[in-house]
Amino acid sequence: MKNIFVAIVFILGFHTSVQSQGEKLKLTLQEAIRLAQEKSPDILTARENFRSSYWQYRSFRADYLPSLSFTSNPTLNRAINKITLSDGSEKYVEQQLLTTNASLSIGQNIAFTGGTLTLNSSLDRLDLLSNNTTSYKSNLITVGYSQNLFGYNSMKWAHKTEPLYYQRAKKTYVESLELVASQTTNYFFNLALAQTNWDIASYNYANADTLYRVAQGRYDIGVTTENDMLQHEIQRLSEENNMMNAQIEVENNMQTLRSYLGIKDDVEIELVIEDSVPQFTVNIDSALRYAYENNPDLETMELRRIEADRSVSYAKSEAGLKASIYLQFGLTQTGERISESYRDPLDQQYASINLSLPILDWGRGRGKVKMAKSGREAELTRLEQDKVDFEQNIIRSVKQFNLQAAKVLIANKTDQTSERRHNIARQLYITGKSTILDLNSAISERDSAKRGYISSLASFWSYYYLIRSLTLFDFEKHIPITEDYSVLMK
Repeated sequence: MKNIFVAIVFILGFHTSVQSQGEKLKLTLQEAIRLAQEKSPDILTARENFRSSYWQYRSFRADYLPSLSFTSNPTLNRAINKITLSDGSEKYVEQQLLTTNASLSIGQNIAFTGGTLTLNSSLDRLDLLSNNTTSYKSNLITVGYSQNLFGYNSMKWAHKTEPLYYQRAKKTYVESLELVASQTTNYFFNLALAQTNWDIASYNYANADTLYRVAQGRYDIGVTTENDMLQHEIQRLSEENNMMNAQIEVENNMQTLRSYLGIKDDVEIELVIEDSVPQFTVNIDSALRYAYENNPDLETMELRRIEADRSVSYAKSEAGLKASIYLQFGLTQTGERISESYRDPLDQQYASINLSLPILDWGRGRGKVKMAKSGREAELTRLEQDKVDFEQNIIRSVKQFNLQAAKVLIANKTDQTSERRHNIARQLYITGKSTILDLNSAISERDSAKRGYISSLASFWSYYYLIRSLTLFDFEKHIPITEDYSVLMK
């Protein structure tokens, strides 16, 4: 009786110590996933990464829209300066100058050519404070265009890559939700297995204690041997140790799950294990099609191909002839009054061209082009292999998932059957109709079956969310997995 009392106090003491830390929280797997997709560190990081990608894309789009800017730079200069006189001589004179200006300009990048078109209008005022004179200069309108010839057009390449980066960011966020669900599943069933081990250890300890007392009574009346009684005592001590280890395992896994779900309170989590699982299969061809449509890895592969082509284009532009032009046309005038500076404006033109051609570089430019081309070919080869591996991963995962529901049913039936066999073996041993070896075998089979059932549920849900993360498609409901991205930007 004393040993039974110790066992009961130990079990109740563990539960009481956990409950005293906070209220009990019952959680199903879906409820745990919902919490994780709201508060887990992984999803908070994924949200910030998406917001960063969103603003990067907005910045890219803004580069292709007209920009309007206003500038002004008033300057007061009171100093002795050297000036050139009308006869060509130079002289130091004291000057007191106040210059004020205002400029309004519009700029537009041209993605197709990589050039920049500008439109500017400005007015300058010059005050000579020493003799109280004022003059104005207006640039009624100035149109300018700058363009690199035969060079690297960064805007053209950005036009190819930036939309893909943003598209990948949206898919990556949805994928992150499913990966969070998958990670939550792992933590959930780790705790479920730990709690199962605790239940098994508690039951086995109580059972071992009862059998030890039975064996001790038999020994006292000479029905059993001392060796048999000592074997039961060793078994009881072993189960007591297992119970202590199980308690630590439960506490550690519960803390891990609490932390991942963003639960700051030290509450006890009681898991609700649902026996039923969705009964459906996934078609391999459909899974491959949706994976190619939705998986962000495909955008990553396409970006790698574009980056390889861009490296070759950049190397070629640096190795050959470089040229740039700048063209400008405008209307300008001066006057002592503002109105005079806008009367009968004079036209002005400006054109420049800059050429650069390497004559002797000892093959440096040609070598860089060859290196870039070799790098591109190596990257294309890796991409082909990555696509093969991607497809094989999809096929392998789908095949595994399609077996999981049946495995859950088998594990459940095995658990129930092993429980009945254990009960029978225990009764037979108590009545003296079987040996301790038969009973230990039944106990081991029962414990293994219980753990196997939890593991089969964990495997099913793990593959369930793996397929969702790979395809971003809900095969249970036959709908794509999407997200309202506008909510993330609030």
